[in-house]
Amino acid sequence: MTELTYQKDSYLREVNAVVTRVEGASVFLNRTIFHPRAGGLDHDIGRLVRHSGEEVEVVAVYIDRATGDVAHEVSPAEHGLEVGEVVRCVLNWGRRYKLMRLHTASHILAAIMWRDHNALVTGGHITPEKAYDDYSLETMDKSIFEEAVDKANEVIKKALPVKVYWLPREEALKIPGIVKLAGRTPPPDVKELRIVEIPGIDVQADGGPHVKNTSEIGEIKLLKVANKGRQRKRVYFTVTP
Repeated sequence: MTELTYQKDSYLREVNAVVTRVEGASVFLNRTIFHPRAGGLDHDIGRLVRHSGEEVEVVAVYIDRATGDVAHEVSPAEHGLEVGEVVRCVLNWGRRYKLMRLHTASHILAAIMWRDHNALVTGGHITPEKAYDDYSLETMDKSIFEEAVDKANEVIKKALPVKVYWLPREEALKIPGIVKLAGRTPPPDVKELRIVEIPGIDVQADGGPHVKNTSEIGEIKLLKVANKGRQRKRVYFTVTP
């Protein structure tokens, strides 16, 4: 399996890796700094720098369903990368940092919605520009989301640390609210869960990159709300500096 370096340090911007497999424009590495499109979070982009200095653009990143490895879709398709070659992975940091800020903001909102309304996330997606989350609410009431955003911004102002650590699966699943995605309990073959905790506010099993402190988020701005059906009340939001 590909080593996911961003799970240990979301602030890494470069890392060396070895090409393990090449399938056309899809390149596989023994380790990666790039987060794939997964868990409602958009993928990273960047470039692979060869020993010669030649650069190959990473335009999309996804999970290979057959193996579970991370596939890096590169351009040009005639890239010439070979198995065993060492490359330097360079992240598009501006895009990643926007995703991180919105991702942590989404966790705070989810914690407030679960605490105040017993609502779980039933869907969502985060891009660098904006995000949306669907919640398991029966009634469409914009004031619920307005209040949740106000409370989330108060949390952000407290400049709380965002902690990342691992727990054995059985121990982690005993924590109330550890999974806030409806129907998304981690697969039974995953023996250790990566935990993202904002002390006193939220604790969730999560595999994606986050900021180190809530103060980095800025301010959450509510864009709009929409009724997407039963158990799917959607809130669109972004973050501002």
